[in-house]
Amino acid sequence: MITVDFRKRKDLTLCEYLYRSIKTQILNGKLSARERLPSRRALSQHLRVSVITVQNVYARLISEGYIYSIEKKGFFVEEIPSQDFAIKERRTEFLPPKKEPKEKKERKYFADLKSNSTSFEKFPFALWAKIMRQVLNSGDERLLSRVPLGGALELRKAICSHLRQFRMIDVEARQIFVGAGTDFIYSMLLQFFGAGKKYAVENPGYKQLDSIAKLFGAKCVPVNLDENGISVEALRKSRAQIVHVSPQHHFPTGIVMPYKRRAQLLDWAAEREGRFIIEDDYDSEFRFDGMPIEPMFSSDRNSRVIYINTFSKTLSPSFRISYMVLPKKMLEDFFSRMGFFSCPVPSFEQFALGRFIEDGHYEKHLNTMKNYYRSLRNDFIAALQKSKIQSIAKIKEENSGLHFLLQIESKLSGSELRRRLNENGIDIALLSDFYYDAPCEDSAAQKKFVVNYSGLKKERIVPTVRKMEKVFFQQ
Repeated sequence: MITVDFRKRKDLTLCEYLYRSIKTQILNGKLSARERLPSRRALSQHLRVSVITVQNVYARLISEGYIYSIEKKGFFVEEIPSQDFAIKERRTEFLPPKKEPKEKKERKYFADLKSNSTSFEKFPFALWAKIMRQVLNSGDERLLSRVPLGGALELRKAICSHLRQFRMIDVEARQIFVGAGTDFIYSMLLQFFGAGKKYAVENPGYKQLDSIAKLFGAKCVPVNLDENGISVEALRKSRAQIVHVSPQHHFPTGIVMPYKRRAQLLDWAAEREGRFIIEDDYDSEFRFDGMPIEPMFSSDRNSRVIYINTFSKTLSPSFRISYMVLPKKMLEDFFSRMGFFSCPVPSFEQFALGRFIEDGHYEKHLNTMKNYYRSLRNDFIAALQKSKIQSIAKIKEENSGLHFLLQIESKLSGSELRRRLNENGIDIALLSDFYYDAPCEDSAAQKKFVVNYSGLKKERIVPTVRKMEKVFFQQ
């Protein structure tokens, strides 16, 4: 007769514990192959459990292949071929379950001057909710249909209208490609061009393209910048076929590429077949002084520039909608080769964003955010200049984008200063973090901080500056 000690079942149910006990006895050989098992009623009386409990256990053991039944004869142990598994099962059957490792909590800083966050209070929640309801109530059957690779036509048309009015880019809807974030767009371009191409990236610069390229087995070569942006001479020496640049407002240096350098870059692309420029229009919406800079895409006469922008910065980082504008000569080849993909952005969100742009709400939101960030930047810089920090600091590239550079004169290394800032609740990046080869320790880049202020609350500006002051003048 099968014996089971229910005193050891701990928090397991009777049914689960009995099932495990019988299975273990089968696997470790205590119940032999083809051995007849007691009937359901006999076993229930012996163990003092209900017949239903035994019935459920037998049914589970039969379904998993540990026992079998013969009509009018009873239940029998199945022949188990491998005893290695039995040994493993015997050792682990009643061990307490392993505790899942606790997820490491992200540290909360008093002031996050590192990430590209946006103001929660300034997002138009009520308006966005209203537009979402309008889209839902429209009854448009396309909300439940597969979205073509390029994206919903309404959103693509809205983007064309926005680009024509505000970025001096006159294109057709068929040239727009909507993607779930800039990372996704990079991955699509890498798959299209292939791992055999050599990709050039700005040094220092945004390292995401390099990280994605490595996943695809492609090679990225860092090309140094001078005071006008990426060096075309160094680009030629790199023998790259595709280059990624951010000419309107380079991150993190803030350099605006002058027209002459842009023209040289366009000439480089036109010199040989297969050369392309990926133009990242990062932060272009937040230029505080002067007129917007015309994108390279508008000056391209040879269909060699691919323009990229995102709504993540102007609306929210969680708003994973970016887009690229493809040159006309590239359209047929791109969509014929990549057309088996589906657009990863839900149609519902695309229709809502398209309406948000077409109804003029996006333009109003941009103006609101531009004024807010200008005020935030001015208040932050004013607080720095009123503090003792102004005697040891230089602020650079503060007239565009949502970051500026803060160079500190100190006997301490930049990494030590950052460590102390972290300890005092301030998260911040060094310019040296964005180099592919770290500059020497005494380089100016090692003591130059990249200050992303977009997520800083106004009421925390003065306390943040006081914390920075404490660190920079600490003995």
